[in-house]
Amino acid sequence: MELIILGATFFGFLILGVPVAFAIGLSAICTILYEGLPVAVIFQQMMSGMNIFSFLAIPFFVFSGELMLHGGVADKIVQLAKNLVGHIRGGLGMSNVVACTLFGGVSGSPVADVSAMGAVMIPMMKKEGFDTDYAVNVTTHASLVGALMPTSHNMIIYALAAGGKVSIGALIAAGLLPALVLMVCMLVAAYAVAVKRGYPAGKFPGWAEVVRSLAAALPGLLIVGIILAGILSGIFTATESAAIAVTYTILLTFFIYRTMTLQNFLRAAAKAVKTTGVVLLLIGVSTMFQYLMGLYEVADLAGEMMSKVSTQPWMIFLLINVILFVLGTFMDMAATILICTPIFLPIAMKAGMDPVQFGMLMLINCALGLNTPPVGTTQFVGCAIGGISVGAVMRTILPFYAALIAALMFVTYVPAFSLWLPRLLMGYKG
Repeated sequence: MELIILGATFFGFLILGVPVAFAIGLSAICTILYEGLPVAVIFQQMMSGMNIFSFLAIPFFVFSGELMLHGGVADKIVQLAKNLVGHIRGGLGMSNVVACTLFGGVSGSPVADVSAMGAVMIPMMKKEGFDTDYAVNVTTHASLVGALMPTSHNMIIYALAAGGKVSIGALIAAGLLPALVLMVCMLVAAYAVAVKRGYPAGKFPGWAEVVRSLAAALPGLLIVGIILAGILSGIFTATESAAIAVTYTILLTFFIYRTMTLQNFLRAAAKAVKTTGVVLLLIGVSTMFQYLMGLYEVADLAGEMMSKVSTQPWMIFLLINVILFVLGTFMDMAATILICTPIFLPIAMKAGMDPVQFGMLMLINCALGLNTPPVGTTQFVGCAIGGISVGAVMRTILPFYAALIAALMFVTYVPAFSLWLPRLLMGYKG
């Protein structure tokens, strides 16, 4: 009965339009009151969930991404991408994919990625004769690569939601190859649609211009190398790397590029504080939720239900993907990670999946949810920038969705995509 109350109240609050963080907290409170447990349990679980030193990486990574977004780094990355692939058919679309991938590496946030790249690329593509729905779809889907990059704070959230079963360093290394696979799939989709619609190709500016734009963009892109080199070499931890990322970004935008203004700095700080507050609230209330799910053995029950459908690992992985995708359509990325990881990670591990590989599966599924209504944060941002309705964009979304699902299938059923680099660079034994 307690489990029914927990699930019914949670989904009931969501249907009523209550924000996810409050829906999680209120459902946990209802269940605790029904159980007759002391109300102090609520606050104890919330505090224990948020009072973790490693969580310091979250505000630092968020702040670093916001500084990159407001510090003019995007323009230089766009120019580099345009010079590299702009001469291919549908060149601006291809440039958009590459630019989103590169900026996702320095921001670590799909929403920041679509905000920065969309503001530059969508108007540019519309001006050059590309359809608005194409420009928006390319931008919103390619920006999802940011969830897999070393600066992604969602990796930190997953590592902690996994309960210490996975190394943050291994996750950071593991995300690189899936991010590359995702970029290639998006390039194929963007090119195929461009050919079908007869979009033009640009002109190659010459290697001298490519080198010049690379030199301009390289200081911003170095942040990825600094984080990777520092963590993989053991010089600093993930938390320390996040602080170093902020310091480097401030020096870069104020003194090297000289594109940061005081107004934009304050805007970036305010947005980072707001995002961090939302994430930590989600973490706190999700800890209560996880406590109750552990108490009622939700993971074991879910595993038993799946085993009745099939005992084949490939089918179990497929079921997990479908469930995560559905949940991601109406839940925020952080909330999905925090709630679903304790349920599905034990099931996936029992079926033979490594927790690092499951982390990549989780992040891609949650990223898909960012581009799917009714939540669809990146979708809404892209449509707002392009001045087009979500419905119009959804009508031509299938090629781009197919690219994302193809990348998800590669990561789900080919463990090497997630585990090869951690094993090579860190000696990971998983």
